[in-house]
Amino acid sequence: MRGVFITGTDTGIGKTRVGAALARLLTARGLRVRARKPVESGCAAGPDGLLPRDAALLREAAGRSEPLESICRHRLQAPISPERAAEMEGIALDLGQLHAACLVDVRNDDFLLVEGAGGFYSPLARGVLNADLAGGLGLPVLVVAADRLGTLNHTLLTVEAVRMRGLAVAGLVLNQPVPQMDPQMDNAEDLERWLQIPVLRLPHGSGDGGAAWQWEAAALAPLADGWF
Repeated sequence: MRGVFITGTDTGIGKTRVGAALARLLTARGLRVRARKPVESGCAAGPDGLLPRDAALLREAAGRSEPLESICRHRLQAPISPERAAEMEGIALDLGQLHAACLVDVRNDDFLLVEGAGGFYSPLARGVLNADLAGGLGLPVLVVAADRLGTLNHTLLTVEAVRMRGLAVAGLVLNQPVPQMDPQMDNAEDLERWLQIPVLRLPHGSGDGGAAWQWEAAALAPLADGWF
Protein backbone atom coordinates (compact mmCIF):
# COMPACT_ATOMS: atom_id res chain seq x y z
CA MET A 1 0.00 0.00 0.00
CA ARG A 2 1.37 3.39 -0.99
CA GLY A 3 1.02 6.24 1.41
CA VAL A 4 2.48 8.53 4.05
CA PHE A 5 1.80 9.34 7.69
CA ILE A 6 2.12 13.06 8.42
CA THR A 7 3.30 13.97 11.89
CA GLY A 8 4.76 17.04 13.52
CA THR A 9 7.21 18.20 16.13
CA ASP A 10 4.34 19.98 17.88
CA THR A 11 0.73 20.99 17.41
CA GLY A 12 -0.23 23.95 15.23
CA ILE A 13 2.90 23.82 13.07
CA GLY A 14 1.24 23.23 9.68
CA LYS A 15 0.58 19.50 9.25
CA THR A 16 -2.76 20.14 7.59
CA ARG A 17 -1.24 22.84 5.38
CA VAL A 18 1.32 20.32 4.14
CA GLY A 19 -1.20 17.49 3.92
CA ALA A 20 -3.63 19.53 1.83
CA ALA A 21 -0.91 20.67 -0.56
CA LEU A 22 0.35 17.13 -0.91
CA ALA A 23 -3.15 15.76 -1.50
CA ARG A 24 -3.69 18.40 -4.17
CA LEU A 25 -0.37 17.59 -5.85
CA LEU A 26 -0.89 13.82 -5.95
CA THR A 27 -4.52 14.12 -7.05
CA ALA A 28 -3.42 16.37 -9.92
CA ARG A 29 -0.93 13.67 -10.90
CA GLY A 30 -3.73 11.16 -11.28
CA LEU A 31 -3.44 9.28 -8.00
CA ARG A 32 -6.54 8.40 -6.01
CA VAL A 33 -5.66 10.00 -2.67
CA ARG A 34 -7.46 8.68 0.39
CA ALA A 35 -6.97 11.42 2.95
CA ARG A 36 -7.55 10.35 6.54
CA LYS A 37 -7.53 12.12 9.87
CA PRO A 38 -9.06 9.36 12.01
CA VAL A 39 -9.64 11.55 15.07
CA GLU A 40 -9.87 15.32 15.35
CA SER A 41 -10.49 17.36 18.49
CA GLY A 42 -11.49 20.99 18.66
CA CYS A 43 -14.39 20.48 16.22
CA ALA A 44 -16.99 23.23 16.08
CA ALA A 45 -20.66 22.36 16.56
CA GLY A 46 -22.80 22.85 13.46
CA PRO A 47 -26.29 22.00 12.20
CA ASP A 48 -25.10 18.57 11.05
CA GLY A 49 -22.99 17.80 14.10
CA LEU A 50 -19.33 18.45 14.80
CA LEU A 51 -17.29 19.83 11.92
CA PRO A 52 -13.66 18.65 11.68
CA ARG A 53 -11.99 21.66 10.09
CA ASP A 54 -8.68 19.97 9.25
CA ALA A 55 -10.37 16.95 7.74
CA ALA A 56 -12.67 19.17 5.67
CA LEU A 57 -9.63 20.92 4.20
CA LEU A 58 -8.00 17.58 3.37
CA ARG A 59 -11.21 16.45 1.67
CA GLU A 60 -11.34 19.62 -0.40
CA ALA A 61 -7.72 19.26 -1.48
CA ALA A 62 -8.21 15.63 -2.47
CA GLY A 63 -11.06 16.54 -4.83
CA ARG A 64 -14.14 15.94 -2.67
CA SER A 65 -14.29 12.35 -3.88
CA GLU A 66 -15.24 10.94 -0.48
CA PRO A 67 -17.72 11.84 2.26
CA LEU A 68 -16.32 13.70 5.25
CA GLU A 69 -17.23 10.74 7.43
CA SER A 70 -14.62 8.66 5.60
CA ILE A 71 -11.96 11.31 6.09
CA CYS A 72 -12.59 11.77 9.82
CA ARG A 73 -14.51 9.03 11.60
CA HIS A 74 -14.08 10.27 15.19
CA ARG A 75 -14.85 13.90 16.06
CA LEU A 76 -14.40 15.56 19.43
CA GLN A 77 -15.38 19.04 20.56
CA ALA A 78 -12.90 20.01 23.27
CA PRO A 79 -9.78 21.73 21.81
CA ILE A 80 -7.35 19.51 23.73
CA SER A 81 -5.63 16.19 23.12
CA PRO A 82 -7.96 13.57 21.61
CA GLU A 83 -7.26 11.24 24.55
CA ARG A 84 -8.51 13.74 27.15
CA ALA A 85 -11.30 15.10 24.94
CA ALA A 86 -12.70 11.59 24.41
CA GLU A 87 -12.63 10.88 28.13
CA MET A 88 -14.41 14.16 28.89
CA GLU A 89 -17.06 13.41 26.29
CA GLY A 90 -17.58 9.80 27.37
CA ILE A 91 -16.25 8.30 24.14
CA ALA A 92 -14.11 5.16 24.20
CA LEU A 93 -11.42 5.02 21.51
CA ASP A 94 -8.76 2.39 20.97
CA LEU A 95 -5.99 1.65 18.49
CA GLY A 96 -8.09 -0.85 16.54
CA GLN A 97 -10.81 1.73 15.89
CA LEU A 98 -8.31 4.37 14.74
CA HIS A 99 -6.49 1.89 12.52
CA ALA A 100 -9.75 0.73 10.93
CA ALA A 101 -10.84 4.35 10.35
CA CYS A 102 -7.68 4.95 8.31
CA LEU A 103 -8.26 1.95 6.06
CA VAL A 104 -11.97 2.26 5.29
CA ASP A 105 -12.55 1.97 1.51
CA VAL A 106 -8.80 2.04 0.80
CA ARG A 107 -7.64 -0.18 -2.07
CA ASN A 108 -4.16 -1.39 -2.96
CA ASP A 109 -3.74 1.09 -5.80
CA ASP A 110 -4.77 4.10 -3.68
CA PHE A 111 -2.42 6.53 -1.97
CA LEU A 112 -3.23 6.65 1.74
CA LEU A 113 -2.47 10.04 3.32
CA VAL A 114 -2.94 9.97 7.09
CA GLU A 115 -2.57 13.05 9.28
CA GLY A 116 -1.98 12.50 12.96
CA ALA A 117 -3.04 14.82 15.77
CA GLY A 118 -0.29 16.82 17.45
CA GLY A 119 3.24 15.46 17.62
CA PHE A 120 4.56 11.94 17.07
CA TYR A 121 4.30 11.10 20.78
CA SER A 122 1.04 12.97 21.38
CA PRO A 123 -1.77 10.77 22.80
CA LEU A 124 -4.64 9.83 20.48
CA ALA A 125 -6.57 7.62 22.88
CA ARG A 126 -5.98 5.95 26.24
CA GLY A 127 -2.67 4.13 25.93
CA VAL A 128 -2.33 5.08 22.24
CA LEU A 129 0.18 7.53 20.75
CA ASN A 130 0.42 8.79 17.19
CA ALA A 131 3.55 6.62 17.06
CA ASP A 132 1.45 3.51 17.72
CA LEU A 133 -0.95 4.29 14.89
CA ALA A 134 1.89 5.07 12.49
CA GLY A 135 3.62 1.83 13.46
CA GLY A 136 0.46 -0.21 12.93
CA LEU A 137 -0.04 1.25 9.47
CA GLY A 138 3.63 0.85 8.59
CA LEU A 139 3.67 3.93 6.38
CA PRO A 140 6.70 6.18 5.83
CA VAL A 141 6.51 9.23 8.09
CA LEU A 142 6.66 12.81 6.81
CA VAL A 143 7.76 15.15 9.60
CA VAL A 144 6.53 18.75 9.67
CA ALA A 145 8.28 21.33 11.82
CA ALA A 146 8.25 25.09 12.36
CA ASP A 147 11.26 26.86 10.86
CA ARG A 148 12.32 28.79 13.98
CA LEU A 149 14.85 28.82 16.77
CA GLY A 150 14.63 25.58 18.76
CA THR A 151 13.43 23.40 15.91
CA LEU A 152 16.74 21.53 15.63
CA ASN A 153 16.23 19.83 18.98
CA HIS A 154 12.52 19.11 18.42
CA THR A 155 13.09 17.76 14.92
CA LEU A 156 16.08 15.58 15.79
CA LEU A 157 14.12 14.05 18.67
CA THR A 158 11.08 13.39 16.46
CA VAL A 159 13.08 11.79 13.67
CA GLU A 160 14.94 9.63 16.18
CA ALA A 161 11.62 8.48 17.63
CA VAL A 162 10.30 7.61 14.15
CA ARG A 163 13.40 5.57 13.36
CA MET A 164 13.31 3.80 16.72
CA ARG A 165 9.82 2.58 15.78
CA GLY A 166 11.33 0.98 12.66
CA LEU A 167 9.59 3.41 10.31
CA ALA A 168 11.08 5.13 7.28
CA VAL A 169 11.32 8.92 7.27
CA ALA A 170 9.72 10.16 4.04
CA GLY A 171 11.13 13.66 4.41
CA LEU A 172 10.98 16.83 6.42
CA VAL A 173 9.04 20.02 5.70
CA LEU A 174 9.83 23.26 7.51
CA ASN A 175 7.03 25.83 7.74
CA GLN A 176 8.11 29.44 8.21
CA PRO A 177 5.87 30.85 11.00
CA VAL A 178 6.79 34.55 10.61
CA PRO A 179 7.41 36.79 7.58
CA GLN A 180 11.02 37.61 8.51
CA MET A 181 13.61 35.19 9.86
CA ASP A 182 17.06 35.63 11.33
CA PRO A 183 19.34 35.60 8.24
CA GLN A 184 22.07 33.88 10.27
CA MET A 185 19.85 30.84 10.88
CA ASP A 186 19.54 28.03 8.32
CA ASN A 187 17.64 25.14 9.89
CA ALA A 188 17.18 23.35 6.58
CA GLU A 189 20.91 23.16 5.89
CA ASP A 190 21.67 22.06 9.45
CA LEU A 191 18.98 19.37 9.48
CA GLU A 192 20.00 18.00 6.09
CA ARG A 193 23.53 17.63 7.40
CA TRP A 194 22.44 15.94 10.63
CA LEU A 195 19.69 13.71 9.26
CA GLN A 196 20.67 12.96 5.67
CA ILE A 197 17.05 13.22 4.51
CA PRO A 198 15.30 15.61 2.09
CA VAL A 199 14.30 18.92 3.70
CA LEU A 200 11.87 21.32 2.03
CA ARG A 201 10.89 24.79 3.19
CA LEU A 202 7.50 26.46 2.83
CA PRO A 203 7.64 30.26 3.18
CA HIS A 204 5.37 32.20 5.49
CA GLY A 205 1.71 32.16 4.43
CA SER A 206 -1.77 31.32 5.56
CA GLY A 207 -1.93 28.03 3.71
CA ASP A 208 -5.68 28.44 3.15
CA GLY A 209 -7.64 28.40 -0.08
CA GLY A 210 -7.30 26.93 -3.55
CA ALA A 211 -4.67 29.40 -4.74
CA ALA A 212 -2.41 28.47 -1.83
CA TRP A 213 -2.73 24.77 -2.64
CA GLN A 214 -1.53 25.43 -6.18
CA TRP A 215 1.78 27.03 -5.33
CA GLU A 216 2.35 24.99 -2.20
CA ALA A 217 1.66 21.79 -4.12
CA ALA A 218 4.34 22.79 -6.62
CA ALA A 219 6.74 23.50 -3.76
CA LEU A 220 6.30 19.93 -2.51
CA ALA A 221 6.85 18.36 -5.94
CA PRO A 222 10.55 17.54 -5.36
CA LEU A 223 9.59 15.61 -2.24
CA ALA A 224 6.91 13.58 -4.00
CA ASP A 225 9.20 12.96 -6.97
CA GLY A 226 11.48 10.98 -4.69
CA TRP A 227 8.67 8.62 -3.66
CA PHE A 228 7.80 7.28 -7.09
